Amino acid sequence: MELNLAGKNALVVASSQGLGFAIAERLVKEGVNVMISGREEDKLRQKANELQEIGMGKVAYQRADVTNLNDIHQLVSAVNDTFGGLQLLVNNAGGPRAGAFEDLTDEDWQTSFELNLLSYVRIIRAALPYLKQEGGRILNIASSSIKEPIPGLILSNTFRTGIVGLSKTLASELAPYNILINTIAPGRIATERVKHLDQVNADKLGIEREAVEQQVKAGIPLKRYGTPEEFANVATFLLSDANSYMTGSAFLVDGGMVKAI
Repeated sequence: MELNLAGKNALVVASSQGLGFAIAERLVKEGVNVMISGREEDKLRQKANELQEIGMGKVAYQRADVTNLNDIHQLVSAVNDTFGGLQLLVNNAGGPRAGAFEDLTDEDWQTSFELNLLSYVRIIRAALPYLKQEGGRILNIASSSIKEPIPGLILSNTFRTGIVGLSKTLASELAPYNILINTIAPGRIATERVKHLDQVNADKLGIEREAVEQQVKAGIPLKRYGTPEEFANVATFLLSDANSYMTGSAFLVDGGMVKAI
């Protein structure tokens, strides 16, 4: 299978760790020039050095808070200024606060909206002038909550679903420019975010985090958490030329955990 990714330029948002970093690493191995971003400049510098040691695609970094519109414009401009174009965009953001409906304030809702949905809108808008020049791919990272609501994560259940609606609508609007846009939704992937959520549940139940993890694994047909690398493999395919006829779709990477059809 020919991915034809070498030499292309990518922006992977929120990529100093976790799923974002795993995707950036996989793309660099394919010869993609990758701009990583995050809020902590020292961490970004360290991760950029790690990626550059792979020796395939070029790597750069830009500090950015995706809830800040000015930061978003500077980030997207930096990709073009550094690499001379943009063909691949991976939208990502930190997970919203856990909590039931009555636990959350207006501020919690507003913060999650700006982080988990509005940031995607703004980044796509800023990137479109560059993506339209040659066509390309947009991949929006969401959550398995787009198919099956997760108890205690009403903010994710609400705004991640909005990402799917955004992607589906833009699929038609962007197709004339040869831009394909899809959503990829992780289930239980072994990241710090999932470890944190398991700990939140463990604290509620008064048990150890490992016990919660074992309970969750029992409900996954493959009986384990996925790895960031497995998730990145699917993301890389969707970003590649090998994906030439799928747009506006949502793909679960969850080991069969979600039971919805």
